[in-house]
Amino acid sequence: MREENDHTKSQITSVWVRDPRIQKNDFWHAYIDYEICLHTDSVCFTKKTSSVRRRYSEFVWLRQKLQANSLLRVRLPELPPKNPFFSLNNARQIGDRMKGLQKFLEQILQSPLLLSDSCLHLFLQSQLSVAKMEACAAGRTHYSVAQAVERCGLRRFHSVEDLQKDLSMSCDSDSDSSECRDPEHKIKDLGINKSKSSALLDLMGTSQEETLSCSSGST
Repeated sequence: MREENDHTKSQITSVWVRDPRIQKNDFWHAYIDYEICLHTDSVCFTKKTSSVRRRYSEFVWLRQKLQANSLLRVRLPELPPKNPFFSLNNARQIGDRMKGLQKFLEQILQSPLLLSDSCLHLFLQSQLSVAKMEACAAGRTHYSVAQAVERCGLRRFHSVEDLQKDLSMSCDSDSDSSECRDPEHKIKDLGINKSKSSALLDLMGTSQEETLSCSSGST
């Protein structure tokens, strides 16, 4: 038992909040999101390195969910306060907020109880929206938390037809392969039946972006 505790203590989890970027919803509305980089050898994480982008309001959501799920057994660290005069063009304000967000995550990751919370893992290692994170953590999606984390960074398709088209294109690029067949058969070979394909599409989202990259700007 003592050796197990010593092993747990020796595990390292490092997190960085960096690379602030201005994202525009439309001509009048913009916000800043930040890259969250995680590197760990902890058994609590199946993915040892990851990079996602999150905005301040998503940090607020995370803290609220962690507080509610912990049933007040853990005193959560504070987030940097919301500043009504926060400016997207003020480098000092942005830098101070980044430091505060990183300190918040560093303290969160020191709690074994919080490390068991699915919302934390989805926040740190998936690019799901707040609504989809809540649904996934509550078991209301066709995909699991582990699948959401694993899928982060894979191509995002608009529809089943796009999925078939992509498989067809990949087949055409390797026309000598004996595995090149009708895309519908290819999907079955990959274990993606009609019910599973809807889960895959739901997981990958319906954004207009061609690619979902954990290191690129995303809402």
